[in-house]
Amino acid sequence: MGKSDRHDFAAAAVLVIVLTAVDQLTKWRAFRMLPGKPMVLVPGVLELRYLENHGAAFGILQNRQWLFIAATVLFLAGMFVFFLKVKAHPRLRMLLAVLAGGACGNLIDRIRFGFVRDFIYFKPIDFPVFNAADIFVTVSAALIILYILFFMNENDLTFSRKDGA
Repeated sequence: MGKSDRHDFAAAAVLVIVLTAVDQLTKWRAFRMLPGKPMVLVPGVLELRYLENHGAAFGILQNRQWLFIAATVLFLAGMFVFFLKVKAHPRLRMLLAVLAGGACGNLIDRIRFGFVRDFIYFKPIDFPVFNAADIFVTVSAALIILYILFFMNENDLTFSRKDGA
């Protein structure tokens, strides 16, 4: 791992920690302020309301926390190996770190509580209640797809080999 790789790894680790902390802090505030008393931020558009989600996105696969925990741990392990073994463009690495930060935020909830704490409600389309980690995951995943489709070239990923070649 070269100097720039170590720098990218350190920057990504800090980003994951910061985003996980932001997610956990916002969930803690929602838990303390919102149960039983939703807060309207923009009438008819945006509300904060506390919800305990025992499933995945949109409430699917209710009460399968072991499945979500296992999948997230495998994903995070894969991300760690990716950062150690693959030389990727710094933009791609940071987008992956944002994705990992969101994954860590929801993983902590699943392990600590057996559910994910959601609190942001977008009313015009009756969108399911979500949280900061969901935003990190969704936005970074969309940007990763766009990056791969429109901006990535053959030089953006190189795989390190043990023999040093």
